[in-house]
Amino acid sequence: MNNQFDGFTNSLAQSVTRRAALKKFGVGLAGIVLVAFGLKQKSYAGGCGKLGAPCKVHFECCSGYCEGLFLGSRRGRCASLS
Repeated sequence: MNNQFDGFTNSLAQSVTRRAALKKFGVGLAGIVLVAFGLKQKSYAGGCGKLGAPCKVHFECCSGYCEGLFLGSRRGRCASLS
């Protein structure tokens, strides 16, 4: 167990080349874009909620805003951002 931890900490302490750092940054950025695209697709797949429709998360609403999701509440209503 200690050997695994020592190996892990040694790998973190090693220097990283600029090329490797940019590659990891690019992979992370691509992952973020894919996740965001996937959430958008999910919201439009089943249709989006019109103003006043019940919602549990923001992407269920056409406006992208579910009002009333604060203080631990799990239910809200679709509202406009303005």
